[in-house]
Amino acid sequence: MPHARTRLRALVVAALAIVISSTVAPAAHAAPSATELKKKIEKASHQLEDVVESYNKMRLSLKKTNAEEKKLAASLAPAKAALEAAGSQMQVIAASAYKTGQVGTMNVVLEGTDSLMDRMSILEHLSRTRQRDINTYTTTTQTFSQRQAALKATQDKQEAEVKELGARKKKIEADLKELYAMRTAAFGRATESGSAYTGDIPDISGDAGVAVTFAYNQIGKPYSYGSGGPNSYDCSGLTSAAWRAAGKSLPHNAAAQFNETSRVSRSQLEPGDLVFYRGLAHVGIYVGGGQIIHASVPGEPISKVSIDIMPPYGYGRVR
Repeated sequence: MPHARTRLRALVVAALAIVISSTVAPAAHAAPSATELKKKIEKASHQLEDVVESYNKMRLSLKKTNAEEKKLAASLAPAKAALEAAGSQMQVIAASAYKTGQVGTMNVVLEGTDSLMDRMSILEHLSRTRQRDINTYTTTTQTFSQRQAALKATQDKQEAEVKELGARKKKIEADLKELYAMRTAAFGRATESGSAYTGDIPDISGDAGVAVTFAYNQIGKPYSYGSGGPNSYDCSGLTSAAWRAAGKSLPHNAAAQFNETSRVSRSQLEPGDLVFYRGLAHVGIYVGGGQIIHASVPGEPISKVSIDIMPPYGYGRVR
């Protein structure tokens, strides 16, 4: 009998162990491992960089729209002055015709009670020698109206872009807050500045050498979305700043930089060339030896890494 009780007690303990292990297992599964958390942070970082580059592209568009708006506004004043001068000439023609009795209904022109087409029809009967003035008035009127409409359309586009830019900026900042919270939970930090580069910088001649040297001197500085230096950069901000130091202008956007550069193959790569990744969502500068310098993702410092840190999308040489 004691032997039976011992066996029963052993069976109960084993059953309890199974129950306990089955209830604890889901909780253990719910907590991601360090590797899973790292992958999650990497995915979130890349998604955020996609939004950042989209933000940079919109900033370029807004800059272009602002320039168009200023150009149109500046052209409107001369167009208006030309319209007033042409209108005054029409008044002279109309008054002269009225006095000489060439057209008895010239008061229609003076009072402007009919459409522009009706008034032009009357004026065409005044004199063949006046046709050039009439054509000038018609063309000037159309030009002024077109420029007014173009200016209004540009201003409307500008307002929409400013609104969209603000919305994207807000999303980036919210995503950054979440990403940094994840980093803090995983690694005890949200952002990181690395150490400045102290090694040898390759001796490269020409403008490419200036750009590469500049990139080396930015190693260790933090990533910051929309930034083009001097204290922090995002990916396209770093490459545009590097080449700006060499006297070349590149837009602050990876996709736009791809369009502004000449295509080269991997075997043709030279220091200073740009290497593009993730469907033109990321860019770094090639520094030789199979390595690039890039502003990787939010929370990570500018660093020198293998060109194969991820599959390259393409390569570009600054013209």
